[in-house]
Amino acid sequence: MDISRRSLIRAAAVAAVGSAATVIVPEEALADTAPPDESVGMLYDSTKCVGCKACMGACNEANNITPDTATSDGRAAMPIDLNEHALNIIKVYNDPASANHAYIKRQCMHCVDPACVSACMIGAMKKQANGVVTYDASRCVGCRYCEMGCPFNVPKFEWSKAVPKIVKCQLCIHRTSKGQLPACVEVCPPKAVIYGKRSDLLAEAHRRLQEHPERYIPKVYGEHEAGGTQVLYLAGVEFEKLGMPDYGDRPVPETVHNVQHTVYQGFALPMALYGVLAGITWRNRRQKQETPAEEKQP
Repeated sequence: MDISRRSLIRAAAVAAVGSAATVIVPEEALADTAPPDESVGMLYDSTKCVGCKACMGACNEANNITPDTATSDGRAAMPIDLNEHALNIIKVYNDPASANHAYIKRQCMHCVDPACVSACMIGAMKKQANGVVTYDASRCVGCRYCEMGCPFNVPKFEWSKAVPKIVKCQLCIHRTSKGQLPACVEVCPPKAVIYGKRSDLLAEAHRRLQEHPERYIPKVYGEHEAGGTQVLYLAGVEFEKLGMPDYGDRPVPETVHNVQHTVYQGFALPMALYGVLAGITWRNRRQKQETPAEEKQP
């Protein structure tokens, strides 16, 4: 019986679709991800920030990071964005129409369902029991998938070092584990950023919104964005203008999880593709064996 390559591919494709259709996506892959009961985080109130950048210096000191002075000829730490020398940065927004301005603090968002953890193939990125997303350099292979997967563009690679690592805010876990505050929180003069349990910070944010609706955009950024984050924001300017992206309220890794669970459960699709290749190989060998000897002569 002659089997064409096209018929083999068609049959295997039908088998793959049929197998995938019968795969049941695990319930945990579809369930909503909720923050841990003891999850901690920070609340940053842009309306209280005075742009002093004391948090940036304290962050560098607490994490033994050399400040980024490239843009000032070595005179002062003036990074233009998060990088290997800046885990925490204050940016300013200026409204050219009204001459008003606002500050925004950027660092790791410590997502409830972090894309960096999902992307890391060997567990160098890990979400701890209190929700803090940490990095283990001893497990890192330098693939930078975490850097590419992060929707907030947070993890940075140490390009300047011969043995580079990924750097990002780890919420000063080396300090908080000893009962201390994160360095940026401890030094903030106007208390524009505070630390605590996420549930308490969320309650405080909503209290401020109710008491001073004229001061704020009626939204707590991070309550639902990208499935929720443990770093929360209040602001008097639209968050999009402050550079905070709108990703909706679903976790970024959710689609990846569902696809992986559907495609790879039981190895249905990989086995189907293997069948295609095996069928083509078998067909080619059979054709070669059935070729008359005289046709093989040059």
